[in-house]
Amino acid sequence: MSTTADLITLLKAELKASGITYARLAQQLGMAESSVKRMFGSGGDMPVSRIDDICRVLRLDFADLARRVADTQPLMLELTLAQEKAVVADRTLLVVAVCVMSQVPAEEILATYDLTEAKLVKALTQLDRIGIIELRPGNRYRLKLAKGFRWLPQGPVMEFFRKEVLDDYFAGGFDGESEMLMVVHGEIGRGLANSFRERLMRVGQDFSNQHLADQKLPPEQRRPYTIVIGMRSWLMQALAQMHRRQAASAAAPGAVRRRG
Repeated sequence: MSTTADLITLLKAELKASGITYARLAQQLGMAESSVKRMFGSGGDMPVSRIDDICRVLRLDFADLARRVADTQPLMLELTLAQEKAVVADRTLLVVAVCVMSQVPAEEILATYDLTEAKLVKALTQLDRIGIIELRPGNRYRLKLAKGFRWLPQGPVMEFFRKEVLDDYFAGGFDGESEMLMVVHGEIGRGLANSFRERLMRVGQDFSNQHLADQKLPPEQRRPYTIVIGMRSWLMQALAQMHRRQAASAAAPGAVRRRG
């Protein structure tokens, strides 16, 4: 649905909630009721000046109405290749992108990282242009990514993660307060594998939700944690090299495997 159609739908809902009929609205606007019905009908044309008039009748602020329409727009589950390339091309932009994806307020970004307000505003403006956020007055923003958002599996951001982040992350001992590292191998049915994948995704979302809830805590009561959740059909090389089925599949075509 287009933004214009969403706007008309929202205005209809506001009229209904306020108990204002098309006939009453027509009287307030000095229009014929049939003209009002055409404006709200399928394919109707509603000029911006009329939207302002209707907002006055409803005692609504147009800017607030526009924000509410924006909030109804579908959120992105992933970025395009071009969008990801733009994010990783600038280290400052990447840092700010990671922060806004965690919905860290602008003032906290400034207090935490070595950034001037001018650099932060420039990065936020770029992220707005890329489509990751909708920048609002006062350096506030609305994140335009869905809860299930993921970087492109073989895209620029994950490539950066593999090259510059992964080794540093796993170099830790995972033996600090509330830390852990678990590697579990097993063979399970394909249907159950999807079930486990969904449960792991919920764990990640629970962590994200808790992060948002704890934003109200003072900084000294919070510590940064990073969860890396992965599940892949894979054997480590040491196991794969000794695996009978793997060895058989690697044999030359036509070779006969003897049983003894």
